[in-house]
Amino acid sequence: MVFFVVSLVDHSWLGSLMSVTLAGAILGFLRFNFNPATIFLGDSGSLFIGFMLSALALAGAQKAPTFVAVAIPVVSFGLPILETLLSILRRMISGRPIFTADREHIHHKLLQMGFSHRQVVIVLYAVSAMFAMLSLFLLWPTGSTLGLVLAVVGTGIWLGVQHLNYLEFGELRRVAQRTMDQRQIVINNLSVRRAVEELKVAGDFNQVRSVVVAAFDSNDFDGFELHLKSLPGDQAMSSETNRHFHWSKFPHMAALSNEPSWKLTLDLVTTSNRHRGSLVIYRIYSQRDLQLDVNLLISEFPFALADALNRVLIMPEILMPAAQSDKPFLAANL
Repeated sequence: MVFFVVSLVDHSWLGSLMSVTLAGAILGFLRFNFNPATIFLGDSGSLFIGFMLSALALAGAQKAPTFVAVAIPVVSFGLPILETLLSILRRMISGRPIFTADREHIHHKLLQMGFSHRQVVIVLYAVSAMFAMLSLFLLWPTGSTLGLVLAVVGTGIWLGVQHLNYLEFGELRRVAQRTMDQRQIVINNLSVRRAVEELKVAGDFNQVRSVVVAAFDSNDFDGFELHLKSLPGDQAMSSETNRHFHWSKFPHMAALSNEPSWKLTLDLVTTSNRHRGSLVIYRIYSQRDLQLDVNLLISEFPFALADALNRVLIMPEILMPAAQSDKPFLAANL
């Protein structure tokens, strides 16, 4: 019907006759194709209709300005074009062949949302009708008309895709958000890298502990427990070092333990394969993303910390006085 109106405006009587004839044939078929359907087009019928619509669009483009010739068919075919683009993008993002069948098309998503088959058909008819009406506004293209059509189409597509809840596009949003947060991620990563370098030259246990506290004080973790392990050959250790230490951004470690959180346990093994204890890192569940490369914590950092502990724990006791820190430390026997 869109091509029929366009042909009338362009005074193309052959195009008008062919488009209205095609519309009448499809309308008669629709009587038996509407849900619950008794007959179906099949590939031959649907491909023939697609061929005829493309031919009518090309025929109408000969007498129309370039913008109108391109914009009207694209907008009027908005639903099938959108469905095709979504399918291709989804499969490319998820690493699947683009011609692989799945059950994540628009009508499948609407069915999963609780619509009946009849309701899904009516919704898709309404969307197609909206695209058709918007395309007719482009018969008289002005700046305000073009802006209005583009705004309505863009907003409708954006809201529709959001409500369909495609996992692939949710992942794209997460990547985009992480890109915007990249500066803070770099800052947090540098704090861990800086801690690795400082641990290599730490001279006593107090310095080691201060370096670890400084590293986690400036990133997205909320606390840690440092468990030390004594090995044969160590110098006599004071009672202060023969303990496990807590640090938290909360006034007390108990406040963190009462919150729902996840933890990451790092075994502290030196480069010479000596086990020096473990470091348990806590983070409270929240909506914010972890703005840190976890690979830094599970690769370089535990080895650097284990080597530093191994070095200071074999030093004389006098080099390890009780630490003074502006952060709360709680000590308890292992």
